[in-house]
Amino acid sequence: MMKNIKKLLSLLLVLCVLVACFTGCKDNTSTQGGNSTSTVDYVEQTKLNMDSETKKQEVTVKSFIDGDTTHFFVPTELSADGTLKARYMGVNTPESTGKIEEWGKKASNFTKEKLSGATSIIVESDNDQWNVDSTGGRHLVWVWYKPADSEDYRCLNLELIQNGLSISCGTTADRYGDAASKAFQQAKAQQLHVFSGEEDPDFFYGDAYELDLKFLRTNISLYDNTKVAFEGVVTYNNNNSVYVEEYDPETDMYYGMSVYYGYETGELLNILKVGNRVRVVGTVTYYETGGTWQVSGLNYREFKPEDPSNTIKISEGNAASHRETDPAIFASGTMDVETLVSLDGEDTEIKTFDYANLAMSTSVSMKNLTVVDAYTTNNGGDSDGAMTLTCKVGDTFVDVRTIVLYDENGNMLTESNYMNKTIDVKGIVDYFSGSYQIKVFTANDITVH
Repeated sequence: MMKNIKKLLSLLLVLCVLVACFTGCKDNTSTQGGNSTSTVDYVEQTKLNMDSETKKQEVTVKSFIDGDTTHFFVPTELSADGTLKARYMGVNTPESTGKIEEWGKKASNFTKEKLSGATSIIVESDNDQWNVDSTGGRHLVWVWYKPADSEDYRCLNLELIQNGLSISCGTTADRYGDAASKAFQQAKAQQLHVFSGEEDPDFFYGDAYELDLKFLRTNISLYDNTKVAFEGVVTYNNNNSVYVEEYDPETDMYYGMSVYYGYETGELLNILKVGNRVRVVGTVTYYETGGTWQVSGLNYREFKPEDPSNTIKISEGNAASHRETDPAIFASGTMDVETLVSLDGEDTEIKTFDYANLAMSTSVSMKNLTVVDAYTTNNGGDSDGAMTLTCKVGDTFVDVRTIVLYDENGNMLTESNYMNKTIDVKGIVDYFSGSYQIKVFTANDITVH
């Protein structure tokens, strides 16, 4: 009996050793088609050949857009405006702009981290010429960067794919397509990020559409009576509403939204303080009286701070942009933006917007406006004393609408304080009675020359 027990214990000991060995080796292998294969660093294997026939240009970053799009400064011989809008060859990362997708922020942050720490960046064409994508506005390139602790360049396109941050990998006909395909299959086999089946810790799994403000602003009618979620900085608080804005590097514009909180009290108002960066969750509605869009019906559960449907504070200490704006562009400028055809489809179209329409609810500033006319509200209501100042710069007219303003001594300011004077203003882009205007909330936001 004792011999049998000893044999059994010996057998168990051997099995434990084998299991421990297998477990220790597991992190260095991946299962692909049922076979165990070693992890391969395809990025390390792929080298930049500076003597090849492809076009190459050393660049610096102008602005980060998302995981697979970056704007670079380049010589004017390559691009007349000195900017190359790079679309990464063979890569399609989840969206972190427009409609926000799982792992989109992870991919965007990955690209920003790698390029921010690089000592040199080179963009390379796929053949002997610079090629553009289907939009005609972005160059298709391979992006190489040199880490601070290395003398070799690494291909960021391949690195995104190899880390499971691209949902596709182009074709093997691309210059580095073979390596990209193998890196893609390896990432799938290892179940990295987009292939993990796990929840993205940077994504909110609520019942609202996750959008950025540019996408919401340019497709606003499609989201009528729909719950949405977006991020931005609170710039002003007035009349039971706050204004929230966010910068879009693709168009170099701020986009904003009026957010109506009604008669809410308590912690929600602390979240919506001016200067806070917030994530707003609410319903898109059309404000008939003002002829404008707003978000209302905010979701907030004080005792469930982790609820993905909550409006939350992200950070504090931020400031309004007060983007200095050309009065002529404000009054008559336009911009073409790609928009959705329908909410349930992927088809898009180019739509022309009034510049001021796109800038609605954002903070702007204008200088050297001459006040040529003024009107003061006097109808027995709370807004008695509010003014509309008609201003002129050259041949351009801009209306500045104020709430009731008081000086430092508590005296109400009137038309005489501004009439026939030159002023600088800061305020919010607003819409009233068929025209765009700048709405001013404090006397300090008007400077008289």
